[in-house]
Amino acid sequence: MDADAVTSEGGDTGMDVHEFLAQPLVARVAAAGPSVRPVWYLWEEGAFWWLTGSYSRLGRILESAPRVALVVDVCEPAAGRVLSVTCRGAAQVVPLERARAERKLGRYLGPRSRWPARFTAALDDPATRMVRLEPASPPKLRDLSW
Repeated sequence: MDADAVTSEGGDTGMDVHEFLAQPLVARVAAAGPSVRPVWYLWEEGAFWWLTGSYSRLGRILESAPRVALVVDVCEPAAGRVLSVTCRGAAQVVPLERARAERKLGRYLGPRSRWPARFTAALDDPATRMVRLEPASPPKLRDLSW
C-alpha cells in the first residue's frame, strides 16, 4: 500500500490518517454472521493487527469467511466532533508475533508491569494468534464534524 496515498477527507482535522490510527482507539470489525466485535488494534506496515485466541470466536469465523469491514472512529456529538476511518478487505489469521502483540497491548494497557494477568497469559497460550487486515484500498480519515 502506498503510504502517500493515505489521505484525509472532509474538514481540516489537523492530523493525518496515520496520526489518527496511532491513537489507542477501539476498532469494530464486522464479519460473517453478521457479527460485529470491538478490537484493540495496531496499525503497522499498512495493515491492522489484533489478537485472537481460544477466548474468541472471531478467529474461527475469519478462517471460513475472511471478508470484513472495519471502522475506527471518534464520535463526540456534544463537541460536534466526528472522525472515522472505514476499511474493507480479507482478514488473515496468522501466527502470533510476540513483539507485535506486546506493542499492541502496551499501547492500550501501558507498561507491561501493569498488565492484568489475563493479558500476559494470552501471550503464552498456544491458541493465541494474530489477525492481519490489509485494507483493499488506502484508508482515508473522514472528518464529519460540524
